[in-house]
Amino acid sequence: MRPWESKLRSHLCANRLGGFHFRRQQIIDGYIVDFYCHAAGLVIELDGGGHLNQQDYDQARLAHLTALGLKKLRFFNSDIERDMNHVLEASLSTCEIES
Repeated sequence: MRPWESKLRSHLCANRLGGFHFRRQQIIDGYIVDFYCHAAGLVIELDGGGHLNQQDYDQARLAHLTALGLKKLRFFNSDIERDMNHVLEASLSTCEIES
């Protein structure tokens, strides 16, 4: 597990974010997503610099997940380091709206 995933996981696991249950490394139609909340239909992805080299893949993946009716939040690893509160607030807000 990457350090940023571990930091975010510590806030999401055991239903710590507003009582919402998140799964890590969830497979959805052949795509592995970093975190998934089934109740809210929310995918959370953490991206580092490596994603700059796979933009076409990421766009196709996003289109597929969106077609399934899922919402997706994408944060950069630096967001986890600099402003975890924003990441958590945005995630919780989206869960509350979508559930």
